Amino acid sequence: MRLSRSLSISSLSGLPLWEEESLPVQDLLLFEVSWEVTNKVGGIYTVIQTKAKITVDEWGENYIMMGPYYEHNFKTQVEKCEPPNQAIKAAMDSLINNGSQVHFGRWLIEGSPYVILFDIGAAAWNLDRWKGDLWNECSIGLPYHDREANDSLIFGSLVAWFFKELTDQLQDKPNVIAHFHEWQAGTGLLLSRSRKIPLATIFTTHATLLGRYLCAGNADFYNNLDKFNIDQEAGERQIYHRYCLERAAVHCAHVFTTVSQITAVEANHMLHRQADVVTPNGLNVRKFSAMHEFQNLHSMNKAKIQEFVRGHFYGHLDFNLEKTLFFFIAGRYEFSNKGADLFLESLSRLNYLLRVHKSDVTVVVFFIMPAKTNNFNVESLKGQAVRKQLWDTTQFVKEKFGKRLYESLLRGEIPDMSKILDRDDFTIMKRAIYATQRHSLPPVTTHNMLDDSTDPILSNIRRIGLFNGRNDRVKIVFHPEFLSSTSPLLPMDYEEFVRGCHLGVFPSYYEPWGYTPGECTVMGIPSVTTNLSGFGCFMEEHVSDPSEYGIYIVDRRFRSADESCNQLTQFMFSFCQQSRRQRIIQRNRTERLSDLLDWRYLGRFYMYARHLALSRSFPSKFKMDHLNIAPVSPANTHTLSDDHVTPYIGVLADGNSALNHYFILK
Repeated sequence: MRLSRSLSISSLSGLPLWEEESLPVQDLLLFEVSWEVTNKVGGIYTVIQTKAKITVDEWGENYIMMGPYYEHNFKTQVEKCEPPNQAIKAAMDSLINNGSQVHFGRWLIEGSPYVILFDIGAAAWNLDRWKGDLWNECSIGLPYHDREANDSLIFGSLVAWFFKELTDQLQDKPNVIAHFHEWQAGTGLLLSRSRKIPLATIFTTHATLLGRYLCAGNADFYNNLDKFNIDQEAGERQIYHRYCLERAAVHCAHVFTTVSQITAVEANHMLHRQADVVTPNGLNVRKFSAMHEFQNLHSMNKAKIQEFVRGHFYGHLDFNLEKTLFFFIAGRYEFSNKGADLFLESLSRLNYLLRVHKSDVTVVVFFIMPAKTNNFNVESLKGQAVRKQLWDTTQFVKEKFGKRLYESLLRGEIPDMSKILDRDDFTIMKRAIYATQRHSLPPVTTHNMLDDSTDPILSNIRRIGLFNGRNDRVKIVFHPEFLSSTSPLLPMDYEEFVRGCHLGVFPSYYEPWGYTPGECTVMGIPSVTTNLSGFGCFMEEHVSDPSEYGIYIVDRRFRSADESCNQLTQFMFSFCQQSRRQRIIQRNRTERLSDLLDWRYLGRFYMYARHLALSRSFPSKFKMDHLNIAPVSPANTHTLSDDHVTPYIGVLADGNSALNHYFILK
């Protein structure tokens, strides 16, 4: 399945920005349901948060997000208010009067969208009854020990209950569109459809459950997509009930979407339904926009990273910082999925190439991946203290030197350089130099790791022997914590850090989209991605020669691991050979791709999905041929009408055995 080739950079720039002129939004209500509304867990949070502004601009008060209630998040992120729509208020009151707790307010992000949050804990007393309802209506049983699945059932039951009350109040005007993200929210879709609630439903999978599990287990996933026994694999990983929820939601939705082409291929095999629309993830580009200033921001933030390097490598600072490049990888600590294994092996080969070619370029590589630690590494803290002390000494000597020089010039004398610094000054400087001596190598990690001996990154560093030695042209700094501007080691937030680096490297094996290279792009920083990530596929589709724009795409789908490793090594080595002027030109070209990732353009894919859902759920009122919009991907031709029969596999209540069932929507 491929996106329309007509939608390239040139054609995108000619498209009108984010319009839904053919949808009468005043006669519609749009609900977006996700476990990550006000609740940051992963990348879905970024999707819904960044998309909120332009969705609110178009839909106004007719756009409402729905998610779980967490007291701390509500107090710090949400401004409580009354619902502007009386039907919504009446539906909430009905739930509250029956023992549930429902909260309404404005989420304090850009766009300030309305949110409805359901208290999972307060409704947990209904769990056994709702498990019975799920079994009776859908033939899916949930084991008692799976807290996440049970919470998703409570959440989904509350959502379906709310939609039933709401649609009873509205009486088909306005019509309701409900967009569900991922399997945790999919239970609400499943129950809404089984109860014949009049909704236009959309289900988006950002990554299939089984795909993530299989890749984390180092399976040769993409070469065996058509060979997996799906039910067996899900059962062996004890996620069969979750898989049933996900697959049933996919088949019951009027419109099924994925975030990338590669995920659409995966979903077709894992979930047995072809995606109707590919809805790529975008960014609010204005947030990162720095116009002509982005080059200056790179220079300013690079200087901050250089200060950290001066401290971390004190006593071994025998390389030229002006000829030092900063590479980084960041994200969840999924060693194989994020490609950290391939990256480390490539760094070993890059180190060899730089030494053989006697290059004067040094590469400092940062791994920003949160892991279990108990505190900062003493040696890392000492390095920053030594740097600070040396800076203070320098300022003290400089002040005395400057004063004597000034007085000498006032007298009209050329100063005698041997007298302008006295013996005490030389003593202070010698003591400072001795303080910078160290007899150990600079540490490869900034923190004390709890699982030092078994940590995958540290184990592979030991294997390849990159210990920050004097002869190594590649140095490694593992920062097992997310960046913060209040850190005593590296006081920078993530955006500042990215702007200060030269290259982001994300050679992921499993990455349904990949926001990290996208964020690099909008900040004008070149990046490495793969053709197994949604972002990489998107760039291959829309940019004729991505590498010319600073987007290097490693082939991990049709090459062996060794060939992919060599390709990544060559990309990095070629980057090291660029002059400073060439890197500046490349950053300018990279930043020019920003508009391609802007929600103002990519929102059109969501617009098409909503049109399609309305035409399938309310065919007498909404027809696709009357809508002035071209399809953006091949759409399934089947229509999910009320008599539509969707086959899927159900699971018995004990979670141990499976039966074939047919889920009939009556």
